[in-house]
Amino acid sequence: MVIRVALSGAAGNIGYALLPLLASGYVFGSNAVELRLLEIPQAVGSLTGTKMELMDCSFPCLTDVIITTDPLVAFNNADVIILVGGMPRRKGMARKDLIQANTKIFSSMGKAIEEVSSPNVKVLVVANPANTNCLVALTEASSIPTKNFCALTYLDHQRAKGQIATRLGVSANSIKNVTIWGNHSETQYPDALSGGYCVAKDGTKVPLSEMLANDIDWATKDFIYDVQNRGKAVIEARGLSSAMSAAQATADCLRTWLVTGTKTGETVSMAVYNDQGYYGVKEGIVFSFPCECRNGEWFVKEGLQLSDFSRNKLNITEAELVEEMAAAHELIGTSPVKIRTVSMSTCSSGSSLATTATESDMSVCLTSRM
Repeated sequence: MVIRVALSGAAGNIGYALLPLLASGYVFGSNAVELRLLEIPQAVGSLTGTKMELMDCSFPCLTDVIITTDPLVAFNNADVIILVGGMPRRKGMARKDLIQANTKIFSSMGKAIEEVSSPNVKVLVVANPANTNCLVALTEASSIPTKNFCALTYLDHQRAKGQIATRLGVSANSIKNVTIWGNHSETQYPDALSGGYCVAKDGTKVPLSEMLANDIDWATKDFIYDVQNRGKAVIEARGLSSAMSAAQATADCLRTWLVTGTKTGETVSMAVYNDQGYYGVKEGIVFSFPCECRNGEWFVKEGLQLSDFSRNKLNITEAELVEEMAAAHELIGTSPVKIRTVSMSTCSSGSSLATTATESDMSVCLTSRM
C-alpha cells in the first residue's frame, strides 16, 4: 500500500521539519509513502534541495518525491493532504483582510480537492486562520465527507500539557485529556479542569481539578493566557514562528487520527466541523473539541460538565469564529448559515490507515505563524 501524501507550503520551516516525520514511518508506520510537495514557483529551487536531502536520508518507506506548483497535480488521487501554505498576517493588516486573503487560497485548494482527490482523502489544515481556512476548503470540496477534514489545534493541546506538567513537576506524557476549545487563536479556551487528569507513577488517574485545587487562579488566568499567546512568545524569543513544535503536532495529529487512534478513555483536541451543535456551539463552524479517534475517524467526546466560567469562554471563541465565517462567506458567496449536507456524523468513509500500519490564488503560499 502506497499512501499518497500532499503537502502545501512544503518549502517553509514547518514543511522542512515535517517531511522527515512523514517519510520515516513515524506517522504512517511501515506503509510506503509518496510525497507530493506543492509550492509557489519562487520556492521550487529551495524545494529541489529539500528533495535531495530526502533522497539522501534513504528512508525505507519513501517511494517518490514529486515537486509541483499545480494543486491538481499535488492532490491527484491523494490519500492525505496537509495544507500548511497560506497568507501570513502582515503589519497593519486587519484580521478580516487576512481571512479574505486566505479564503481565496483555500477556496482554490478546496476546489482542487473536489476535482481530483481520492473520495476518501483526509485533509489537515495547519495554515492560519486554520479553523476558517478548513471551513472554506470543506465547503468547496462538497462531495468529500466533512468528517474527513480537521484543523490543527493539537499544537495548542500539546502546549497546554507542557504548561501543566511544568507547573506540577511531572512529565508532559502523564497529563491527559486537557482540551482546547474553539479557535486556533488568542480566543481559544485551554481547559485543564473539565475532565483533565494526571497519571501517577502507580497508574492512578488523579483529576487535575484536584491537583490544581489550590492553584485555581493560575489554572483560570495565567495558564490560559500563556497557552493562548505561546506562538507570540516563541516569535519574540526566537525571532521566528514555531516550526519544530508545529511540525511535531501535525505529525502526532495525523498519526493519532489516522493510524493509532486514541487509547481507551483518552482524548485529544481537534478542530472539526460542527454539524451537531456539540456543547451548544453554533452549527456550521469548525470548532476545537475533545475528540476520540478510532478506525481512522474522530468522534467528539460528549457529556463533559462545563462550568459557567467555561461556558463563557466557549461563547467568546464561538463569536470570533462566527465573525470569521461571515467574512469568508462574503468572498465565496455562500450563506454564512449554510450547513454542509454531507454530514460528518453519518457519511464518513470509515477508512483507516491503521489497517495496514504497524503503528489559486496561489500567488502567496507561505508558512503561517503558529
